[in-house]
This record gives sequence, C-alpha cells and structure tokens, in this order.
Amino acid sequence: MSASDLKRTEGHHEEVQRIFPQAARILVVDDEVLICDLLVRRLSAAGYACRSCPSGAEAMEELRGSEYDLLLADILMPGMEGTTLLREALRLSPDLAVILVTGVADIGAAVDAIKLGAYDYITKPFRLDQVVVSVNRALERRRLRMENRRYQESLAEQVARRSAQLREAIETLRLTYDSTLQALSTALDSREADSAGHSLRIMKYARRIAQEMGLGEREVRALEQAALLHDIGKIGVPDELLLKPGKLTPAEWEVMRRHPEIGSRILSGIKFLREAAEIVLRHQERFDGSGYPGGLRGREIVLGARILAVADTLECMTSDRPFQAATTFEAARDEIARVAGSQLDPEIVRIFLRIPLGEFRHLREEAGGAPVGPARRRGTGNLKQ
Repeated sequence: MSASDLKRTEGHHEEVQRIFPQAARILVVDDEVLICDLLVRRLSAAGYACRSCPSGAEAMEELRGSEYDLLLADILMPGMEGTTLLREALRLSPDLAVILVTGVADIGAAVDAIKLGAYDYITKPFRLDQVVVSVNRALERRRLRMENRRYQESLAEQVARRSAQLREAIETLRLTYDSTLQALSTALDSREADSAGHSLRIMKYARRIAQEMGLGEREVRALEQAALLHDIGKIGVPDELLLKPGKLTPAEWEVMRRHPEIGSRILSGIKFLREAAEIVLRHQERFDGSGYPGGLRGREIVLGARILAVADTLECMTSDRPFQAATTFEAARDEIARVAGSQLDPEIVRIFLRIPLGEFRHLREEAGGAPVGPARRRGTGNLKQ
C-alpha cells in the first residue's frame, strides 16, 4: 500500500471512529472469494468489523445469529440473488443498511433494489476507496434515520406523558370544582331548617334520571351543577322567610319567588356555570305554564330544568320540610305520576317511573339522608311550591 493510500485509510478510520465509537459490523456477501477478501481487508483497515459469506443462504444464517449494521452484497449470485437477499434481510432486520454490488449491465436491477430499500449500489469494476466512502455514507444515513426515529418515539412518549399530566391536572381541577360546589351547596342548605343534604340528594336523583334518558356527559355535568346550586338565589332571601315554620304570605312569596333569577344572575357571571345558570333560572317553571319566573310551558322550559323538577319533587316529598312532613317513596312516586302533564313533563315522569325505587333509596342513603319508610309517613302533604 502506498503512502498516499495509507494516509487515506487512516483518514477514513478516524472519520469512522468519530461517527461510530464502536466499530460498525459489516457482512460482505459475494460468491467470488477474491472480491470478498479484498473488501473485508479494505473495510477492516478503515475501522469496520467485517465478516464474509459466499452465498445469500449463508448470509441469512449469519444475520439470524448476529447483529450487523450494514450488508454489502453482489446482485448476481448463484442460489439466492442479491435482491432476494435484500428483501429477506430487511424483513429480518429493518434497520440494516444495504449496499448492492452490480455490473454496468445490471444498473436497472440496482435501481429497483434502491426502491426495495437498499441505501446505495456500487458498479463493477470498483475502487476500494470508493467502496469505503459509500459504506461510510450509508452508515451515516442509517445512524441519522435511527436517531430521528428514536427522537420521534421520544417525542411521542413526551406528548403522551404531558397529555396524561394535563388530563390529571384537569381532573384535579374538576374535582376541586366539584368539592367547592358541594361545599357551597351544603352551606346554602344549612340556612334552611331540615335541609341538610337536600341539594346533594336532588343532584343524585337528577343524574340518575338523566343517565336513564341517555344524556351526554356535558348535559349531565350542567345538570349536576345546577342541582347543587339551584337554590343559590336564596342568598337574597331573608332568614326569617327561609326559617318560617308556617305558610308564607303573598308578599313573602313574592320575595321568595325571586330566587331563581337571583341565582341565575350569580351563576351567569361564571363561564363554566353558564349552562347551569339557565337550568337554575327555570327550575321552578311548571309544564303547564303555571310556574315562575317566566310562566313557560312544555318544551319552552330547558330540558335540565324539567329533569330537575322531577328530582326536586321526589326529594321534597321524602324529606321533612317546614311546609310538609316526609312521605314514603311509594307515595311520592304516585304523586309524581299524578301531576305528570301539569306540574311535570310527562315524558320525563315516564322515564322516572321505570327506575326501581330501591335505587333512589340507595342514592338518598349515599347522600347521608335518613331512610324513608312507612314508619316515617305522616301524610303526603303538598308538592313544593
């Protein structure tokens, strides 16, 4: 080897060591032993770890038993041709870089091999230094491709991790909202006599009816919020009216009847409660138009308010209140069926009636309400005004 050849070899070796700290493994495949020997010796001098095989079948056995970074194979070989070897090798090791060696007359086959996944091809007769350059270039492309894939996988993992963190943060925020709303509803209930857990029970009843109706998550969510805060407007009602044991006078009822509008104004200023605000505004409307504040009838009343009316009626009738004694779930169900079409939406009542009363009893106990049964029955009283 001449001095200039030696210098070029050392230069290639330094470049290879810079790009591949551990020697890249190359498998040379050619049925001509002399060509195999020349290629192995030259590539080994350039810093690569090389082995050779005289046929495609032996090359596949070698690839199955050991990991290689690059395959350098002749296209025309007896038995398994280079293009067949290319397909089988890439099926076995998709990250393998492949360079095919071909005669000038087989350029078309070499181009086809590129389409099949080969990195490059070398034409015979070739110069060994050109082979080293081609190998170095193919391995660099392979390295960049693998780094890019690892980066994409890492990016996907980061996105998945950040998405999970965001979902967790949103869920934490949602739970915080829920806790805040429940605390607020508890505080509101505590202003009225015998009202502990009232809003929470209505929320559970309304949610069960909504689920039976097949409502979407967003609609159920707004309904839950409205149920917990439906009486928030009573902040504007004096305590002497809320705590009065007897019936209210007409003037006192005028004050009491303002609470849906007051509540709606309070909630409308909070973006995530705007849908709930509309339900709160209409929760005292009646299906026949005799309710307040707007005297709306039928489907003019927002769906959530019509559901809330059924749940509110069930809760009021089965709980001791200043204006009535608690009755049984059976009696409440019969009364709800009776006022379907007048006070309550008959379609929602129909859906309510197909839910077993045992479920509502269980929901009441979940919300901390005392069991309701015949022993507590003291007359059906009147529905909530």
